[in-house]
Amino acid sequence: MAKMIKITLTKSVIGASPKQKKVVEALGLKKMHQSVELVDSPVTRGAINKVPHLLTVEEL
Repeated sequence: MAKMIKITLTKSVIGASPKQKKVVEALGLKKMHQSVELVDSPVTRGAINKVPHLLTVEEL
């Protein structure tokens, strides 16, 4: 089974740039404190690295 990571949106995207808002939405996050579980892949890690100040990441 592939490794999974849990991503939680911990800060608001109100002050973020439009590009950062699109990255957060592409990760599947819409609301504050919403969490999603995604496969730990280089694509996912790259998206996380674009907005690390808005997210909390846990390895499952």
